[in-house]
Amino acid sequence: MEILMKIKGLVVDPISRMPIVVLEDPLSDRILPIWIGVFEANAIALSLEGVPTPRPMTHDLMKNFLEQLQISVERIVVNDVRDNTFYAIIHCRHNDIPYLIDSRPSDAIALALRLNAPIYVDEEVIRKAHSLKSEESLENSEKLKQWLESLKPEDLGKYKM
Repeated sequence: MEILMKIKGLVVDPISRMPIVVLEDPLSDRILPIWIGVFEANAIALSLEGVPTPRPMTHDLMKNFLEQLQISVERIVVNDVRDNTFYAIIHCRHNDIPYLIDSRPSDAIALALRLNAPIYVDEEVIRKAHSLKSEESLENSEKLKQWLESLKPEDLGKYKM
């Protein structure tokens, strides 16, 4: 089953200093943190904050191509997690023909924001992500779960590069 998620915000892992996009199920308390790259975080932040760029960024270029070719993005789905790596599918349609495009979640999310497409996460991914074995890194620890759950809206303000 796919669960509609919203972006709760972008934060920086205090240990690894890597950006995290935090997805939230608005109907429950479930959250899904996904570690992403700095450039992808910047692309997501620009879109979330409505910051215009003087020239099209990569995800804006993708959006322009899709619109010019009349390809709609119906939704994106974070559909798997393997070896601590998340996977996503972009569900597109062209001339009533559906297409599934493999993607990194960060790119799919950045594109979804630009196209106002909904973001879904497979329920199995949430289950797997929450049952990942704890390692020494903050990424998979109970400490992280507590930290993410304790975040307040003001903690999820503008993403600082």
